[in-house]
Order: sequence, then C-alpha cells, then structure tokens
Amino acid sequence: MELKPQDGRRSAPHREVPPVVGLLLALVVMNALLYLCLDRFFVAPQRPAPDPRRCPYGHFRVGPMDSCSAWLSCAELRTEVRPLKRVGEGAVKRVFLSEWKERKVALSRLTSPEMRDDFLHGLQMLKALQSKHVVTLLGFCEEDSTILTEYHPLGSLGSLEATLNLSKYQAVNTWQRRLQLAMDYVGILHFLHHSPLGTRVMCDSSDLPKTLSQYLLTSNLSVVVNDLDALPPVNRSAGALAKCGRRELRGDFVAPEQRWPFGEDVPFRDDLMPPYDEKADIWKIPDVASFLLGHVEGSDMVRFHLFDIHKACKSRAPAERPTAQAVLDTYQQVLSSLRDAVPSQAREML
Repeated sequence: MELKPQDGRRSAPHREVPPVVGLLLALVVMNALLYLCLDRFFVAPQRPAPDPRRCPYGHFRVGPMDSCSAWLSCAELRTEVRPLKRVGEGAVKRVFLSEWKERKVALSRLTSPEMRDDFLHGLQMLKALQSKHVVTLLGFCEEDSTILTEYHPLGSLGSLEATLNLSKYQAVNTWQRRLQLAMDYVGILHFLHHSPLGTRVMCDSSDLPKTLSQYLLTSNLSVVVNDLDALPPVNRSAGALAKCGRRELRGDFVAPEQRWPFGEDVPFRDDLMPPYDEKADIWKIPDVASFLLGHVEGSDMVRFHLFDIHKACKSRAPAERPTAQAVLDTYQQVLSSLRDAVPSQAREML
C-alpha cells in the first residue's frame, strides 16, 4: 500500500470579502486620489502679506525712500533739520514746516514747560501706535522737547472744503470720496478703541473744529490722526474709565455723559464728575461724518442711508451706541450698495 506523506496541518477555509467592505475600500482609495489631485491645483489660503511699506519699530520710510531709516536722534535733529516757518500752534505744541535732506517735514516743539507731561504722553502714543492710521514719526528728542513727523501739505481735516474746491481736486470731490474719508475717520476710532495699548478715548474733541484739527488730510486724500496728546485709557475689567481733562465740557457736540450731570445750581467739581468710556467718541461720529460728506451731489442720499446708524450713535445711553466697527461696516455696505446702484440706474436711462 502506498502511503502519502502528511504535514499534519489543515489548510484554512477560504473566505470571500463581503461586497460592502470592498466598496468602502474603493471609496477610500478614490477619495485619497481626489485629494492628491486637488492639492496640485489649489493652494491653501494664506494670511495677508504684511504691508511692504511698513517699517519695524523704531524706523520709518516716507515719500520716495527705498529703505527704512532709524528714528532720528537728538544730534541728528539738531544738525540735519532746518525750521522754515511756523504753520500751527496748540496748547501743547508749536509746529514748524521744516526741511530734512531736501524733504519737507513737520517739527513740533513744546509750547511751555507746564505742558511737558502732555507733550511726552503724545510722544509715547506716537511711538507705540505707529500704523497706517497715525502720522509717521521720523524722530524725537525728549531733552529738547521736539518731535519730527511726516509733513502733509493739505493740512488738517478742517481745510477739507477749501482743498476739494481747488480745480485739481474737483474731479474727486464726490460723495464716494467723501464717504471714504468718513470711513477713514471711523477706522481710526476703531483702531484707537482696539489699539496695542488697549482701549483709548480721543479726548481732544470738545467741538467740531477742535476734533477736525486732530486729523490730517494726506496727498492721496486719506486721513491720519496727528495729535495724540490726550488719549486716556479705558479698562473695564479693572474698573478704569476715562475723563477728558479737569474742566467742564459743554455743548451738544460732546456726549451726554461728558457733561456735568448735577445741573447749573451745583458748581462743577472734577472729583464729582463721573468717568466714561470710548462710546463718547461714537456720539460724535454723525457730526464729523456730516461735515466730511459736505453738500456735493449724492451726499444727501448717503445721509439718508446712514440715518439709522447715526441715530443709534446718538443714543443717550452709551451702552446702546454701536461700536466703531459696526459703524464702519454700515458705511462699507452703503458705499458698496450705492456704488453698484448708480451704473444700473444709468443703464436704465439709456
């Protein structure tokens, strides 16, 4: 009898893969291939690139300068800057049109020793808040109480009407441009309310002319804030609110909470005056915006569309007023909607 060798092992029974499992594996492979293909054609969104014109802290670049330069020192201010004529004066500073390396610059000098604390506060704010919203700082000398900044020949916002009435600017004297200026102004308030130094209140704004004098009109018709001598902080978590100066504020331009609340029969006392927050700035937005909009064709249409947000800005209760960002968003919506509506209306007339 022929014997067949045995290996002592039984072969495992053959099992078929369920169709459902095979289908799932196929889907996984297809998704992986699809992801790889799409990854070749689409790039993940990236953060916006930093402004190439911005310089690192302690440096500046203005006009046609190709590279950033360090803030000018006391020695450089004394030897390289030549004052030409006085162009402005306030309670804290005198401003001189000056020349530095054949460039026009603005040299500010302390008016009196009594105002030195305000002067140094403004300098610290300028140094810490350098951005597209703030005039460019070129140098300073605390020993001499001098500050050098970029010069803007169009002057303050108070001269807006005279500027836009010039023949060279009449083509841009439109409601669109004026609304953009109002957006610049509100954008500055938003920046100050959310600054690197925390929430700040724009205190040099007791009336419309004073407020306009704090801002400069640039050559490309945008707005920057120039005077930061009075920017008290607000810190709600620490219970710290602000007061703008130690004197009584009057008039409808300032917010209700900035006015003496105890009537004419009670003499004003700074120690009894309640503090307030940045919503005092919001109250003033409609008045400043109305000035900036002027009375060109279309400006009344813009005012009509801004009526609701401006009414909210004038709420007597500060907590009911919108934030600067909410106002800015509304301005942008109005600008976009009206700008899109004008071409369609023109087509309908053809």
